[in-house]
Amino acid sequence: MRTNFFLAFLTIFSMSLMSSTCSLDDDGNDDDGFDDDGGSIAQIDNTVVDGKWNVIDFVEDGTDQTYHFNNFEFTFNTNGTLIAANGSTTKNGTWLTGTDDSTPKLILNFSDSSGPFEEISEDWHIETATSTLLELRHVSGGDGSVDLLTFAKN
Repeated sequence: MRTNFFLAFLTIFSMSLMSSTCSLDDDGNDDDGFDDDGGSIAQIDNTVVDGKWNVIDFVEDGTDQTYHFNNFEFTFNTNGTLIAANGSTTKNGTWLTGTDDSTPKLILNFSDSSGPFEEISEDWHIETATSTLLELRHVSGGDGSVDLLTFAKN
């Protein structure tokens, strides 16, 4: 009898958890750049290729590392290439969008094997995406540390 009660409890609990999870735009407002019909990846693709972007915040393991990207402008090209340039230095990379457990993500890849551009070469979960702001989050599979990366459009 206890086993049946426990199984019933787990079933009800898991159903309530599933029903309480929210989409990226469950408040009825379109202020976060996403819609409810699965078009968020296409919207992100269209948004990032429109203009140049700057890193306004990069926090790695709780340490602010934003200064590494001062004066760099990031250009996301429609062919999946990514260029970061500051006038004297140019870094070439790639970008791709996708989903992970129904959460939109942005994958950045630079060929650097060390340094700040290697550190942002990750699969980033998209926390916020508007026409002028991208807030990204990466949780390390190794130690569980959290990195935050925010781009703002020029």
